[in-house]
Amino acid sequence: TYFQQVGGVDLHPVCAELTYGIERIAMYIQGIDNVYDLQWNDRVTYGEVHHKGEVEWSIYNFEKADVEMMRKIFDMYESEGIRTAEMELVLPTYDCCLKCSHTFNMLNARGAISVAERTSYIGRVRNLARLSAELYIKQREKMGYPLIK
Repeated sequence: TYFQQVGGVDLHPVCAELTYGIERIAMYIQGIDNVYDLQWNDRVTYGEVHHKGEVEWSIYNFEKADVEMMRKIFDMYESEGIRTAEMELVLPTYDCCLKCSHTFNMLNARGAISVAERTSYIGRVRNLARLSAELYIKQREKMGYPLIK
């Protein structure tokens, strides 16, 4: 993945990201095709550890999550993100952005967002991402960019 912008801020140079999930690497090493067949240890498989949770979270995310509550949660995290941004608290602002993004994904999984709402929700998450990025840059500048010395 190439990143030309983060939080609405142009990156110079453009950054690249290469990612592999640890499960995929373990599947390759163990020579298997099904994540649930991974050996977790000598006696237990990945499936025995994680399959039940995967089923429960899928039921919740796609069928049972309370849509109205999720809308309220999104609004609360957005308000808190704006409030923490006004106090120039970078990490709490970013955390609220992540929580809004997750809550948007929950609403989307439930099929609870119209096309028009989708654009609005994405814009609201982007706003928090932009605030987070701008605050981070401002904070690092005040510190003299200590990580690039």
